[in-house]
Amino acid sequence: MIFRFLKRFFNPVEELKKIVSKINYLEDQIKSLNQNDFPKETSKLISRLENGETLNDILPEAFALVRETAKRVLKQRHFDVQLLGGIILHRGGIAEMMTGEGKTLAATAPAYLNALSKKGVHVVTVNEYLAKRDTVWMGQIYHALGLKVSCLVHEGAFIYDPEYKISPENAEITDKKRDTTGSFLVEEDFLKPASRGEAYLADITYGTNHEFGFDYLRDNLAQDLRNQVQRPFFFAIIDEVDSILIDEARTPLIISAPDVESSELYKRFARIAENLESEKDYIVDEKMRSISITESGIEKVERALSCDNIYAPENMRLVHYLEESLKAKSLFKKDKDYVVKDGEIIIVDEFTGRLMVGRRYSGGLHQAIEAKENVLVKEESRTYAKISLQNYFKMYPKLSGMTGTAETSAEEFDKVYGLEVISVPPDKVLIRKDLPDVIYKNFQAKMRAVAKRVKEANQKGQPVLIGTTSIEKNEIISRYLSREGIRYEMLNAKNNEREGSIIAQAGKLGGVTVATNMAGRGVDIILGGNPPDKEEMEKVKQAGGLLVIGTERHDARRIDNQLRGRSGRQGDQGESQFYLSLDDDLLRVFGGDKIKNIMNKFDFPEDEPISLGIVSKSVRQAQARIEGFNFDSRKHLLDYDDVLNKQRTSVYRFRSSLLEIEKTEEIEEKLSESLSKGLENVIYSIRSRGEVSDENLKELKNFFLNSKITKKEEKLNEILKIGAGAEEISFSLEIFLTEEIKNGTKEIIKDPMLKFRLLSIFDMLWMNHLEDMEALAESVRLRAYGQHDPLIEYRREGHLLFENLFHNFHSWVFENIFRLSQTSREQKTQNNTGQFSPSSVSNQHISAFPKTGRNDPCPCGSGKKYKRCHGA
Repeated sequence: MIFRFLKRFFNPVEELKKIVSKINYLEDQIKSLNQNDFPKETSKLISRLENGETLNDILPEAFALVRETAKRVLKQRHFDVQLLGGIILHRGGIAEMMTGEGKTLAATAPAYLNALSKKGVHVVTVNEYLAKRDTVWMGQIYHALGLKVSCLVHEGAFIYDPEYKISPENAEITDKKRDTTGSFLVEEDFLKPASRGEAYLADITYGTNHEFGFDYLRDNLAQDLRNQVQRPFFFAIIDEVDSILIDEARTPLIISAPDVESSELYKRFARIAENLESEKDYIVDEKMRSISITESGIEKVERALSCDNIYAPENMRLVHYLEESLKAKSLFKKDKDYVVKDGEIIIVDEFTGRLMVGRRYSGGLHQAIEAKENVLVKEESRTYAKISLQNYFKMYPKLSGMTGTAETSAEEFDKVYGLEVISVPPDKVLIRKDLPDVIYKNFQAKMRAVAKRVKEANQKGQPVLIGTTSIEKNEIISRYLSREGIRYEMLNAKNNEREGSIIAQAGKLGGVTVATNMAGRGVDIILGGNPPDKEEMEKVKQAGGLLVIGTERHDARRIDNQLRGRSGRQGDQGESQFYLSLDDDLLRVFGGDKIKNIMNKFDFPEDEPISLGIVSKSVRQAQARIEGFNFDSRKHLLDYDDVLNKQRTSVYRFRSSLLEIEKTEEIEEKLSESLSKGLENVIYSIRSRGEVSDENLKELKNFFLNSKITKKEEKLNEILKIGAGAEEISFSLEIFLTEEIKNGTKEIIKDPMLKFRLLSIFDMLWMNHLEDMEALAESVRLRAYGQHDPLIEYRREGHLLFENLFHNFHSWVFENIFRLSQTSREQKTQNNTGQFSPSSVSNQHISAFPKTGRNDPCPCGSGKKYKRCHGA
């Protein structure tokens, strides 16, 4: 509150307007330039940076150059407010700009300015359609200025090339392919396929948050530096920043692989869950999104499994299957949270309504949903790499973002990311009419009222956009519209391939578009259609402009505001109104009782709405409560991920130091360091025993001989003599083995597979550690019942696990590296006589162990079962 109070008196926009004046002052000077001179101007600005000037020093010239270029190649000139937004982005803040103010164009100036540093600028979009569109649309500006622009999408990487398929001389064809917003209808005609490494070497790279994040994880799984694609992070501009940094922040990015065991068990538990009754056998808490099993439910499950105690230690995995199956049954709904398409469960993004193809729920939930829907149950996954979006984007030294709705989340942006939200005034005054909410007794009455209102608007030619919260609701409202004889277009995750063309025409005279909240992001609706017909545009304006109808309030006010913001762009006429009912999830779960009591008390007819202050107040309170709960949930996730993030940073740094080894002396140094620490572990183990028995001495001798650290059996017999104390033995061993390691290291560093072996075992141990940390996060929650802070427990035990990770690595190297290298040399010799295939050497790190049962402890000493370790 103090922050907002101070902003009234110290408005940062006023200071930025002085910089805009400097940019405007340069406009006539830049106008006089020939377009062929623009790349030369870019080179001059780069030289000024190399000679010691800063980005702030050259900002006015760079921004003026971008504005003039956009004016010539796109026929669009940056408004002053777009330059203001660009300065905020350059300074590492969040520019809140109303819908239709041209955020995409505003981002070009700071992207160009920072690209002059030659460190690479990332522009992050909410979906692949926008990544492609903006690469081609804005790529024209960067190309004219002599910079290279690329984009990253799921199907590959591309470089913008105006000559790729359409000759630049053929201006007539090019112009036909461009719509009035400047975007190309067929982006692929200008996107030349490239490697991901080439895409990251471009000056400016567009892509989705998932593509950037997953490339980071893949780079840190690479076995060779040449397979890494990203450069060191520099500057990121995030479009629809609230969607990416807040709405999607609870879903971490995970790279995983199948783990082969549990498909049948999920099917069995799906059948068991189906026979359990809500409220009697289990309790659903919709607010907390959790399930609690009752005594009655436990008894039924144990009978079904012929099991005495499902909570016995040996049955804990069965509890996991049960909980996930009940969540799948009660908390995850078909056509709302997921769709079934071509025999697969595809997640629906709860914030945008888009299909998240290729993404899976973790922790077994996805398998439980597959079993519930009776489709093929795929194996559970093992996590190879994982990071939260919060911690991924916090790695950028400079981060910025833009959206139409950030102010309501300003506190979270500040606390979590250190980003200040600055509201940019609109270029034209907003004249949209935001009508008060109306509320009906039940869902059916609300739907009838919406259809009636749409019909009235449709008859006078007013275009209507109807926003829903799910695919299921989309299809319900479509049935009500059909009964009224209203023609409409429907946009949801099932037909998002046509998203651009459907939304582009949503402002046509008499148009009706039904959409999930995916329509609320990234694409402007132009009155009269796209391209607009001037006569039709006037008729639409006379009819009242675009009418936006919300059929339900969302959990976050920002998403409602995004939907409203589809109307009234750039000073256009428009209207918006939300239609609610007491059956809506928001009101049903979060306090619709007051309103229900009022409606029952005054006996409101079913089709009679009420529009009272208490309605809006109750909705605002409910949304505020959910926003607070979600903020706490994200903060909770981040607190835990911060622990893992410090570990991940250290692990990736260590891993990079292994990858970067090129010289023999470097790998010798790294190996010696690891072997010394492994030896320390052994010596400590001996000293901690106090007394050493005859049996211990035999074990130690066999251990050192089998590990090939030394072949000097007589010397070992001399040191490991019966009757000697632990202190004496450990002292003599340390001196002897230090010398043996030193001599042996000179031999094994010649092994060409050595670096690969070290990387492979370290990756496997890190993967096991991720699983251990996930299990720890689950287990510490129960400790709250014992008056222990789960987060403190997680930090403490996570630290011990992390120390153990490196302890295990050094111990493994000490115990195995000499043996593996010797076996490798022997196989290489035998291979020269034709007895082995070349591939046997590369697989030696798996096959060198003696024959071991799948459920036996792994011989490497990791403490894991063989099937989950070297037998994987």
